[in-house]
This record gives sequence, C-alpha cells and structure tokens, in this order.
Amino acid sequence: MDTLVAIANQFTFQGRVVEIQEFGNGNINRTFRVTLEGAEARHFILQQINTQVFRQPEQVMQNMCIFTQHARQRLQATPLATGRRWQVPCVLPTRDDRNCWFDVKERVWRAIEYIEGVRSFDTVQNRNLGQEIGIALGTFHWLLSDLPVERLADTLPGFHITPDYLQHYDAVQQTRPTREVATAEVEYCLQFVRDRRNLVPVLENARAAGKLQLRPIHGDPKINNILIDTTTGQAVSMVDLDTVKPGLIHYDIGDCLRSGCNPLGEETPNWQTVRFDLDLCETILQGYLSVASTFLTANDRHYLYDAMRLIAFELGLRFLTDYLEGNVYFKVNYPENNLARALVQFKLTESIESQEGRIRQLIRSLSH
Repeated sequence: MDTLVAIANQFTFQGRVVEIQEFGNGNINRTFRVTLEGAEARHFILQQINTQVFRQPEQVMQNMCIFTQHARQRLQATPLATGRRWQVPCVLPTRDDRNCWFDVKERVWRAIEYIEGVRSFDTVQNRNLGQEIGIALGTFHWLLSDLPVERLADTLPGFHITPDYLQHYDAVQQTRPTREVATAEVEYCLQFVRDRRNLVPVLENARAAGKLQLRPIHGDPKINNILIDTTTGQAVSMVDLDTVKPGLIHYDIGDCLRSGCNPLGEETPNWQTVRFDLDLCETILQGYLSVASTFLTANDRHYLYDAMRLIAFELGLRFLTDYLEGNVYFKVNYPENNLARALVQFKLTESIESQEGRIRQLIRSLSH
C-alpha cells in the first residue's frame, strides 16, 4: 500500500490518498482505484502498463492523449444531437508534467480520470442495454471519424491481423511434441481451425483491394469497456484506451458484437450451449448505425457479417494458441482457462455461421 501511495503521489491531483484498491478484471494491465480524502468520495485510476504487451508505452500514451484532446474538442464544437452525457476520461499529468511515470524498476505507470456514477456489464441483459452498447461504439467512432489516421502510432503491429495470428499458431503447432495425445476438446479446436483457414484473410484482402480503409479505432470494445450511467441507463463513455490506433473499424464492430451477443459470457463453463443471440445483434447494430450511418460506406456495410464471424474466430485462435504455448499472454485462473475460452469463441463462431442468411438480411434491413 505504501509503495502504491508513493507511486500515486507522482501524479497531479487534489487531496490526500486514503485508499488504493485493485479494480476491474482486465487481462493485461494492473489497475487500481485511488480514493482521495474529502466529504464526497473522489477517485482516479492508477495503472501499471504491461510492457510485455505494449512494448512502446510512450506511444500508447501519446495516442491516448491525441484521442482525448481531439474527442473533447469535437464534443465542444459539435455536442451530441441527443444532448446525452458523454465523458472522455483525461490523462492526469505527473508532477513534472508528463503523461506517464517510470519507477526505479522501469515499470510504467499512468493516472486516468475516474468517471463517477457508472457501472459496466459483462453480458447484455436486455435490449435497452444492447442499444446503448451500439450507441456507445457509434459515438466513439464518430468522435474519431475526422481524426487523420496518420496522427496515431501503430502501437500493436499485427493486432487483429488474423493471417498473422494463424501464422503464429502454425509455428506453435510445429513445436508441439508429436506424441502428445490431444483431449477431445483440444482436437475439436484443432479441427475447427483446420476447417476455417480459408476465411482468415477476408478483411485484409478487402483492405488490400481498397474496399476498406484504415481509420482510428478503439481496438478493444468489449462491452465491459463501455460505461453505463447508473441513473439514466445511458452509455456515457468508453474506457481502456490502450489499443486506440489505426485499424479497420470492422475489428471494433466484430469484437463488440462478439462479446455483446453471447448471453452466457466469455468465461462460461457451458461452452457447448453458447449461441450468438440475433435479437441482441439487432439492438446493438440499431444503436450503432443510428450514430455511424453518416460515415459508413457501402463496402463497410457489406463486410459487417464477415467481421462478426472473423473476430470471434480470431479470438478463439489466439486463446487456443496461448493455451498450446503454456499461457504466456493472457492472464489465466487455472491451466485450461485459455482452452475453455477458445471453446466458447469457436462455438460462438459456429452459431454465427449457422445464422449467416438471417444476419445478412438484418444488416440489409438496418442499412436502409
């Protein structure tokens, strides 16, 4: 606690630190909520950036600061038409006016504004929440839609480039012991990947052909990164901005729908009953398109189904690869955790594929 207080005191804020607690359930960074002295509870977020994942943390912070400044200016110049509350969490500067702090062990720390009066969800519990999830992602993309993509550094080269993940998976497969006997679950996953190798380059091929363009993206729009006002039930912010970078907005849309349309959640042990909920897909897409229709192209809409299927498959592939490598990337709660996560994502992919015709019809109906 004393060490964390000393780290927190490297940043500029009003008041004395009275408590620091672990916060959230992220798989990458260490996150704490800092409570400040005062009659009303005031807080900020303190994070240690995982430099094994984000190898150039200064660029991560630069992107975050560029985004927050741009988004705040855009909201000031063009308030949301609905008059709804939207907050962009700002970065708190260090005492020497930098955007992050390096401790004696060269660990990188940052402080971020805490948004009060909100909560997040791990699953979409009703249609109203689904619509707010879609509005949140649409609002985020709208805020970034006039930011030149060249201003942002590519802080995670290869992120969401599915062919690269498949290449890594193949390399890991070649190093596995040939005599190793696969369990039924592992064999299911291995066969799942074998059967779908041809779908892997669909988005990258479209980008290479000029049908899809790089834009600024969030990079990790899981539904629990969307904050909901506890009083109004409206979405008011998107957090976890480490992965703001150039990319295809389809990565974001696919990831949001993948996480939002799985009522059982990503950590469910009942992987065989996982399904992609088309009603939730409809409400999320309705919310998204109510904001994003002004900047989406016909090609953007055409590849929405491919994004849903591919990003679910991609995450399953990443979980499976990490399991085969010995759990070196994602945090795990038990040795087979990443295998269980892979099974969930592959079953979700299967459910998306079984509803392809209905999903494509839904996209067409919402695009008019």
